Amino acid sequence: MKHIVIHPDDTVAVALNPLAEGETIGGIDIRESIPAGHKFALRNLAQGEAVIKYASPIGYASSPIKAGQHVHVHNLHTTLSGLNQYTYEPALPQKTADEPGAFMGYRRDDGRVGIRNEIWIIPTVGCINPSVRAIARATRVYPGIDGVYALEHPYGCSQLGNDHEMTREILMRLCRHPNAGGVLIVGLGCENNRLGALVELLGDFDPRRLRYFNSQEVDDEIEYGLKEVEALAAVMKDDRRQLCSTADLVVGLKCGGSDGFSGITANPLLGRFANQLVSQGGAAVMTEVPEMFGAEMPLMNRCVSEDIFNDAAAMINGFKSYFLRYDQEIYENPSPGNKDGGITTLEEKSLGCTQKGGQAAVEGIIPYGGAIRSKGLHLLNGPGNDLVAVTALAAAGCQLILFTTGRGTPLGSPVPVVKVSTNSALAQMKSAWIDFDAGRILNDSPGLDSEFYAHILRICEGTLTASEKMNARDISILRDGVTL
Repeated sequence: MKHIVIHPDDTVAVALNPLAEGETIGGIDIRESIPAGHKFALRNLAQGEAVIKYASPIGYASSPIKAGQHVHVHNLHTTLSGLNQYTYEPALPQKTADEPGAFMGYRRDDGRVGIRNEIWIIPTVGCINPSVRAIARATRVYPGIDGVYALEHPYGCSQLGNDHEMTREILMRLCRHPNAGGVLIVGLGCENNRLGALVELLGDFDPRRLRYFNSQEVDDEIEYGLKEVEALAAVMKDDRRQLCSTADLVVGLKCGGSDGFSGITANPLLGRFANQLVSQGGAAVMTEVPEMFGAEMPLMNRCVSEDIFNDAAAMINGFKSYFLRYDQEIYENPSPGNKDGGITTLEEKSLGCTQKGGQAAVEGIIPYGGAIRSKGLHLLNGPGNDLVAVTALAAAGCQLILFTTGRGTPLGSPVPVVKVSTNSALAQMKSAWIDFDAGRILNDSPGLDSEFYAHILRICEGTLTASEKMNARDISILRDGVTL
């Protein structure tokens, strides 16, 4: 098979392999070379006519297009513009209930489950990144503890207003993450993200599993920090994995470096996994609000109530207003890498991106810096930027993140990131980056969904992801204001 038509109503097909000018595919003469992942017209399209993919418009023909011609940035243009008025027209899917799966995880005192038992060293401010890095590197191996890691970031000082609050909220949420069996917060002492205020924000945090100090108040912050890590390790030494249910899982859904196969292979695979997890009583969280633009209505009409629908509408238009406030084009997306991979318009990118959410009902909207409070599929307010998005997903309570990519990326996050390639060529070339090859879907590989499900449970039980093996644990926090 050299091409695929995603839906019978589509007016374009996607090349699965490079097509040469003069080939005949499905009775259509290819008029110019078509790269893999790119589109060609299935029939003649008039200038101004809607171009259909995923059974939905992905833009309009900016010039006449003949059957067999390449359809891309030179002849396809977005139809999106400005803010929208949304009306709730509920199209709720039928709920299903399946028997949960089981895995061995760490049950915390608050009832949540961790899939790792790690010590996280969290700096209040970027000035002391060298110190927390040195503490983490100098720690010894502790039996029963999966590692000691510094979560470095460049924030925490010279920030005002919402930026300051967002930094504190994200750091507080990370401190409370169930994958961390112990947390050491290290302050400098003169930053505006005051150590005392952050500790106070943690409220009823288990004091046995929390240590903190200001570096300016001790003689040797490395030596002091190592003693604090030792104290946390002593508390965690008896932590053991126990049988847990997949109903305890909260999984983040993210894509980055998308290509023309993202909406055909990897993202639908995640969508089917999300459906299964939700039916078992678990939770899935999807973010990247700008990559919902143009595909938001089918998603929003799955909101379980009009109040949640209104929250979703406010989230969508709020992110558009963020662009407009800085006189930026709302629909500048897709990125150059997306375009190289065959994605032309934001509608096309969004229709492929939202496949990750499957068909489950939307149970809630999580504000940026907020935490998930219930089961089911949720939407998290946040940008498409990979590092900002995975940080926000981790802070929201996701124990792991499923990340699809067609171009490849080595990034990680404080929690395990499972990289799923949209095409097999990427999986083969970047095997050190990729955890699962969804490109095999194009070869009609049987049982791939079950294989993926089993692979995720193995990761929940301790199998390291590619990003963990690289010790990629980056943090990035959304900023929208003055830096002093």
